[in-house]
Amino acid sequence: MTEEAKTIRTGNWFTISLGSAMLKLTGWTVVDQLPDDPRMVAIFAPHTTNWDFFYMLMAVYSVGIIPNWIGKKALFWGPLGWISRGLGGIPVDRSQRLNAVEQNAAAMKASDHMILGIAPEATRSKANYWRSGFYHIARLAEVPIHFAYIDFPSKTAGLVAGFYPSGDMQADLELIRKVFQGKQGKYPEKMGEIQFKPAD
Repeated sequence: MTEEAKTIRTGNWFTISLGSAMLKLTGWTVVDQLPDDPRMVAIFAPHTTNWDFFYMLMAVYSVGIIPNWIGKKALFWGPLGWISRGLGGIPVDRSQRLNAVEQNAAAMKASDHMILGIAPEATRSKANYWRSGFYHIARLAEVPIHFAYIDFPSKTAGLVAGFYPSGDMQADLELIRKVFQGKQGKYPEKMGEIQFKPAD
């Protein structure tokens, strides 16, 4: 692993300035407790509107982090694709039945530096269950799961240290619940329970 890859603070003057300026203009603050792990899965919640994602993105930019994130293929066409990739985007073709978990885990293992941001709710509408893909990606890639939260009432975006998945999903879910307890998105009525489908 290269010396450069040992830090996650790879942002440039543009992204740092953009994030800092937008947060200052809107009155948001950042709690940055993220370890300097060069490879990680960072789960983001709650996700009730695109505004949640916007403030979280500005928060990570402001502290010098450019995360990788998974987006639908339509976001990567033409000039928009250039911008999306420049901002860390990884396109996924949802029309094909591919093993995205194994593909993403393999990509992380092959990379010196990858911060894969995932919203486990997978929708801005209320979800009864979280998707467990993030957990399996981290387990297969042998990387930690860290946390990124939004709390609209306090206008706070937080980056919090997490853990390596133990394999005991229910015990690890309890740790995740403690981190996100009391955090609210813009539309809290759209927030569902933090749980996986029993089949997972």
